[in-house]
Amino acid sequence: MPHIRPYHDTTDRSQVIRLWRELLGYNVPHRQPELSIDNKLACADGLFFVAEAQGQVIATAMAGYDGHRGWLYAVAVDPAFQRQGLGQQLVAVAEQALTALGCVKINLQVLSSNQATAAFYEALGYEVEPIISMGKIIPANLAGPKST
Repeated sequence: MPHIRPYHDTTDRSQVIRLWRELLGYNVPHRQPELSIDNKLACADGLFFVAEAQGQVIATAMAGYDGHRGWLYAVAVDPAFQRQGLGQQLVAVAEQALTALGCVKINLQVLSSNQATAAFYEALGYEVEPIISMGKIIPANLAGPKST
């Protein structure tokens, strides 16, 4: 039975990196797993969760909250554990954590070509919104978080 818990860098890092590379296609500089993990840990917000079974990380969910809206990122479930409700459980844990912080709206982004993932989120109550998502890469920060 999988167990959902907060991410622990010392035990989880290599397993999360492997999972994200296999499932999320992290192959562009701004989406390197190491950079994403380092930046998330620099926030120290407690919104990074993993599911483990038999000592192995089999799923992840990362959330963010800026005081205005929450975001879901990196929801990934090992294919051997998909379609068992684990992704839904991870999303629920992230939603509960965001709700406890006062979040009133949660956003996420899905590639338009990924209809299966869009259908997963629609089944959880998320709706496609008539907005344009835009982004800008900041090359100076691709090396990771700056120490103070």
